[in-house]
Amino acid sequence: MSVGISPPAARESEGNGNTNYSFALTVLTTLFFMWGFITCLNDILIPHLKAAFGLNYAEAMLIQFMFFTAYFIMSLPSGVIVEKIGYRKGIVIGLIAAGIGCLLFYPAAATRSYPVFLTAFFVLASGITLLQVAANPYVAILGPPNTASSRLNLTQAFNSVGTTIAPIIGAYLILSNAAYTAEELAVLPLDQQSAYKIAEAASVQMPYLALAAALFLIAGLFAAVKLPHIESSTVQSIAGGSYDAHHQSAWKYRHLVLGAVGIFLYVGAEVSIGSFLVNYLNQDFIAGLPAADAGKYVSLYWGGAMVGRFFGSITLGGRRSAARYLLLALVIVLAAALAFYNTRNVTESGIYLGFVVVNLGFFMVGAGKPGRTLALLAFGAAFLVVGTMVFNGKPAMWTVLTIGLFNSIMFPTIFTMAVDGLGKHTGQGSGILCMAIVGGAIIPVLQGTLADMPAIGIHHAFILPVLCYMYIAYYGLRGYIPTYQAEV
Repeated sequence: MSVGISPPAARESEGNGNTNYSFALTVLTTLFFMWGFITCLNDILIPHLKAAFGLNYAEAMLIQFMFFTAYFIMSLPSGVIVEKIGYRKGIVIGLIAAGIGCLLFYPAAATRSYPVFLTAFFVLASGITLLQVAANPYVAILGPPNTASSRLNLTQAFNSVGTTIAPIIGAYLILSNAAYTAEELAVLPLDQQSAYKIAEAASVQMPYLALAAALFLIAGLFAAVKLPHIESSTVQSIAGGSYDAHHQSAWKYRHLVLGAVGIFLYVGAEVSIGSFLVNYLNQDFIAGLPAADAGKYVSLYWGGAMVGRFFGSITLGGRRSAARYLLLALVIVLAAALAFYNTRNVTESGIYLGFVVVNLGFFMVGAGKPGRTLALLAFGAAFLVVGTMVFNGKPAMWTVLTIGLFNSIMFPTIFTMAVDGLGKHTGQGSGILCMAIVGGAIIPVLQGTLADMPAIGIHHAFILPVLCYMYIAYYGLRGYIPTYQAEV
């Protein structure tokens, strides 16, 4: 895949710490923020549309099914597009497509048509898929290979800034207008039905019109700026050297295929948990929170991913120093502010902060080694999911909300380890990994089916994420090791 800078410039960057690429990374960070914001709004729309259309859990999860199925269908075509036209043009096309998807929410809300909503989700996600295929490997390539994981963790941290803000804004703009179920709406007087439908449509239409405008604006920015052009075949692996000569196709790399399974399961677990949070926290035996209040607490789940990604970027990024410890302290302060803003309660903020400190301890034990850190965090996440199934009340609430801290670096770490050493096959490998994001379509529907079963219910349907995290722990311990190391 070719996009940019000449090979000599790439080698120069490796020698001076990727300072030549700071502007490009800054611009790319806006993409990570935007698709994080948009993706997390799904968690707010799910309970809203579930109530509005009288859906069961499995039917409501069709939102995530359509959204993440787009990754499966569009990832490989997106890889071909990026191969042919380059990263920058691919990003511009992806932004425009995502903007069109946002515009489709206007007629979907106006007609109160669930199929039109699902179509809008698919178009929106198709654009984001192209952005992911272009941006993730580009960030990994922009600089020294030994800091690729740290770099991708930093940009993913800003993705999590978007996922943290989205539930707060979405809860205020969408969930604050409490939705009637289809049955409740039918018995209202006609004038009240009409007034409610107009208000409900506007609560969805205006946020997505604003998102469409922002996406088109950013597309114009990317069309105007110049980004570095890099030959991916010249990029060395984290282990040192290029191994792409061993295989004629990215599918032949065992660590890539196992990484794709890891991405499938990670995204599936993360999306499943986030998708159920509003309804889960609404249960009397958990927290009994109204939908709008529960939506704000979702920000702690996604905010945890932001905090953890900042931890990951700092601890996986180089040697220990006084500045490094200062940055870690600032992240803890950020976590404390996030907790107090959402809970307005000193005790609850302290509970959340305690989990933050434990999470940092996992990173320190990982000692800057991506595989080890990934395995530790996966075991931690699995333990928390088991906790939320075992406990009721506040313990169940806090164990599920703090899983986000441990999800944090899973995607960027699996991604960078899976594309390690692919060389000229990096574009194809990126497409395969982004295709695996379809886990976000399948696992939530499976968990929704379990939640609809009286014998299991929403409380114990979380068994699926436990299994997902156990596999991710295996990938961090053994699965990421490239087969070509034994062939050299």
